[in-house]
Amino acid sequence: MAKITFLLEFGQILLNLPPVWADCAFTSLIIYKKLIDMAKEIRNENAEAVVQAVSKTEQFFEKNGKLLTIICVAVVVLCAAVFCWYKFVNQPKVAEAQGQMALAEENFRNGDFELALNGDGNVLGFVQVLDEYGKKAGKAVNFYAGVCELQLGNWESAIKYLEAYNGKDEILAARAKACIGDAYVGLEDYKKALGYFEQAASVDNMFAAGYLLKAGVTAEKLGENAKALSFYEKIQDQYPQSMEAYDIDKYIGRIEAR
Repeated sequence: MAKITFLLEFGQILLNLPPVWADCAFTSLIIYKKLIDMAKEIRNENAEAVVQAVSKTEQFFEKNGKLLTIICVAVVVLCAAVFCWYKFVNQPKVAEAQGQMALAEENFRNGDFELALNGDGNVLGFVQVLDEYGKKAGKAVNFYAGVCELQLGNWESAIKYLEAYNGKDEILAARAKACIGDAYVGLEDYKKALGYFEQAASVDNMFAAGYLLKAGVTAEKLGENAKALSFYEKIQDQYPQSMEAYDIDKYIGRIEAR
């Protein structure tokens, strides 16, 4: 279209030449006519190109119509199948898993860790919930199972479950790290225990002072008194209102007296 407009404007300019150039007027008319003809040819070519494109599109749909119809139907059927599975299979299973989790959590809160972990034949424990429902039970099930094993003194099993916890809750994740540290203390592997207590204490929350105290005590067991002192002083400086800070001077004095 830009070419056509340019050609037409150029022809108009030639027609408006001054009278002194009258001998060129006829030539201008001829040129203008040729320009008009060229513009028409360009327009016709563009129209033919559009027609050809439309024709090719129609031919494609005529040739592949059945295949496209099959594909569309298959997509619709697949979407319907996914929706039905999610609505009538997955969601009821998730609701069932959450119901079983609620019963196990109640036993956990009551301090009955054996029942919470393994169930009693009528009520499922965290282990059975994991086996039957897997991820549908939620991410916290591994944490609860690990804490139960820890309370029952099953250190290695506790570590297995707690390491499997991958929830996004920072406070619960820090708690899981601290519990792994407790399990390694039970195994008398104080070096690994200290590493987990430090990880737990790196998250600033209401439990951090407790993790720092555990880190300090564990560092003392390893003979790393300077490191233990740094943990105790951090409790004193950063968490002065915590329960651990009330008698932290006792721990600091013990280190300084050596």
